[in-house]
Amino acid sequence: MTASEVTLETVTLERDGHVLVIGLNRPSKRNAFNLAMLADLSRAYGLLESDESLRAGVLLAHGDHFTAGLDLVDVGPHIASGGLEFPAGGRDPWRLDGPWTKPVVAAVHGWCMTLGIELLLAADIRVAATGTRFSQLEVRRGIYPFGGATIRLPQQAGWGNAMRWLLTGDEFDAEEARRIGLVQEIVPDAAEAQATARRIAHTIADRAAPLGVQAVLASAQLAGREGEAAAIERLRPEVKKLFGTADAAEGVQSFVERREARFRGA
Repeated sequence: MTASEVTLETVTLERDGHVLVIGLNRPSKRNAFNLAMLADLSRAYGLLESDESLRAGVLLAHGDHFTAGLDLVDVGPHIASGGLEFPAGGRDPWRLDGPWTKPVVAAVHGWCMTLGIELLLAADIRVAATGTRFSQLEVRRGIYPFGGATIRLPQQAGWGNAMRWLLTGDEFDAEEARRIGLVQEIVPDAAEAQATARRIAHTIADRAAPLGVQAVLASAQLAGREGEAAAIERLRPEVKKLFGTADAAEGVQSFVERREARFRGA
């Protein structure tokens, strides 16, 4: 199934060459996630992973805000009963059901609350608009982050930086998000954040070798999941395998001929 064959109610899909642009689209509710939106985002990520012609994804949001978090009235009872499941063919929107082979670049603006932060942590590269407001405020609602923030934020931001925001639920700004590594770039507004995310995704999809990108992701994910020793053990076997691919040969030839490589993912 391709992007043009999928119709979702609360998430938009745009195929832009080898890039799939995924847009949160419930702006009248500040893109708060109800069950339908969780299912739609799951389907979108499932499409990104399953379509071999796609090489990278962009996650952005329509309207004034990235997301106000979970619609607890709609989703809360299902969480309490343990009945929160994803549709057939979908993937966990928080990308906790790895491994994952396609990189995602996220663009954020306005409010980025609770699971919005966890969607950023699940992405590989993040861009924020100036004025973006962040809060991991679950502890103020009697629950705790269950989409990966308790795992990923300490890893990426350091223990003290993570606990400062996970334990208080306080709001912080884009500069603090960049300081702790939650975002990598800050740009003036939402339009520029989304344009920047698209440019980064296209740099990956159009100029990098797909098998090389997948190997980078696999190595980094293995190190995070099983530790450095497991990743080190796979470094040389994997690079040996890559050197035998047509893309590696094309990479060498393009270097010799001083031109851009034309990779086919083989």
